Amino acid sequence: MKFFDDEVADKPVFEEIDVRVTKVSPFAWADSIYQHNYMMTADNEKDYSSYMVNRALSMGEDTVAVANAMNGRTHLDRKLQYDFLINIVRARKRFNKWIKAETVDAVEVIKTYYGYSTDKAVQVLPLLSDADIEIMKKRTRKGGLNG
Repeated sequence: MKFFDDEVADKPVFEEIDVRVTKVSPFAWADSIYQHNYMMTADNEKDYSSYMVNRALSMGEDTVAVANAMNGRTHLDRKLQYDFLINIVRARKRFNKWIKAETVDAVEVIKTYYGYSTDKAVQVLPLLSDADIEIMKKRTRKGGLNG
């Protein structure tokens, strides 16, 4: 039963609008600090990760001291931290490389041979000779094109 279809001539038509809110990445925050492009609003303040921004700033020679200063003041609000950083860091382009841990083949062999974690394998590595590691490599070889 349709009660109101006959009485209302023109029904309002509502269009669906797809609104996607994108999260601001820590790299965008660091770039905005590097180039003095203020982008902090009430909407995206919760996206500001002080840990990741400080980590990005600590990769540069001229910004490591400022990042360390903010690491000591984690109790401050996000907006205060961002305002401090954007006003202290000089504006310029920076291409800082992120430091990554090196993987040692011997540690990987020890991990697979003994079933150790990475920390344990690093501890055991000085105890083994190169000949021992070569024997372990031969025993853990899986074959195939890459093995």
